Amino acid sequence: MLKLIISPPARRTIFWYAEMKLYEFEGREIVASYGIPVPRGNVASSPEEAERIARELGVPVVLKAQVLVGGRGLAGGVKFADTPEQAKAVAAELLSKSVRGEKVDKILVVEKVCISKELYISLTVDRAARKPVYIVSEMGGVEIEDLARKHPEKIHRIYVDPMVGYTDYMARETLKVLNLPWSLLPEVAKLMSAMHRIMIDYDAELVEFNPLALTCDGRLVALDVKIIIDDNALFRHPDLQKLYGRDMTEYERRAKELGFSYVELDGDIGVICNGAGLTMATMDSILYYGGRPANFLDLGGGASSERVKEAAKLMLTHPRVKVLLVNIFGGITRCDEVAKGVVEAIKEVGISKPIVVRMLGTNEEEGRRILAEHGISAYSEMDEAVRRAVEIAKQVSSAT
Repeated sequence: MLKLIISPPARRTIFWYAEMKLYEFEGREIVASYGIPVPRGNVASSPEEAERIARELGVPVVLKAQVLVGGRGLAGGVKFADTPEQAKAVAAELLSKSVRGEKVDKILVVEKVCISKELYISLTVDRAARKPVYIVSEMGGVEIEDLARKHPEKIHRIYVDPMVGYTDYMARETLKVLNLPWSLLPEVAKLMSAMHRIMIDYDAELVEFNPLALTCDGRLVALDVKIIIDDNALFRHPDLQKLYGRDMTEYERRAKELGFSYVELDGDIGVICNGAGLTMATMDSILYYGGRPANFLDLGGGASSERVKEAAKLMLTHPRVKVLLVNIFGGITRCDEVAKGVVEAIKEVGISKPIVVRMLGTNEEEGRRILAEHGISAYSEMDEAVRRAVEIAKQVSSAT
């Protein structure tokens, strides 16, 4: 699944990457197979299953909603139960609700662990440095984004040479940062080595334990597991391919079926362009002028009127889109084909939304003529078109 990262407004840069998130119970199975300790437990799909698991564990339990969004604890997705009967009631409650907009279908039921200290450790990829990096902190149980914003001094990074991989000095450094006793060095080394092997074996972009618990009896246990896979590498993992697309929105799924490179965002200006670079530059400009893109949609090269029509229909029917911005540089893609596609989409959907078009290049004059016949003006300069789209979006917002 394609994802976009938009930097702080001061930088205005946008880039995209591909990822596939695993549910916590799936990540647990992987890390446990590499010898990393996790709490005893199992996954349940019904209140009765949750009760049975709690009874088998024979201790107070934690019930965790299995969703692919973050912040579930604050959203009421993590609850406790002291008895099997209470676990059943809590499971019924969790299975009847949504957590941050995602319906709960499964619950992870695990033993409640006595915690002495909550720590944070992850292995991810630093794209700027072009190498893996361990991120460790004494402040576990906190979202890493919040931690980085509020307590950046509490985050320590240990870079991994891709040609060498994990080495034991990293465990010694981590032990010092986490302020753990030297008796735990073998456990820390085993854990970090396993994290690196998981990243390599599964083409993972993130292996995270938050929190990593130091238990009351002095053990290290991964209480919460998050693994994100690079979905460009799924051809190497047939067992994971069937899981792809679970976290897609309705429009991302429809766009995938149509063969578009598409990413859902939270703005209100629909974006259709040809070429990833032009699409990202357009979104950059929207942000610069104070607007918010609703999506990333790249038609690709040589798009036919039919392909343009389907893209325009997708965006015109999107409930959050207030204005559609079409930005085309006509090389292989012909401007007249784009214009025909836009007009056909308007006719088919029957939805009246403002449309701003910028086109330049092959058959530009014919494209402009087709659009003009249907009351749509085409701009030559991207800045003009973007400013107009942002202006319209703000007008529509203030009127509603």
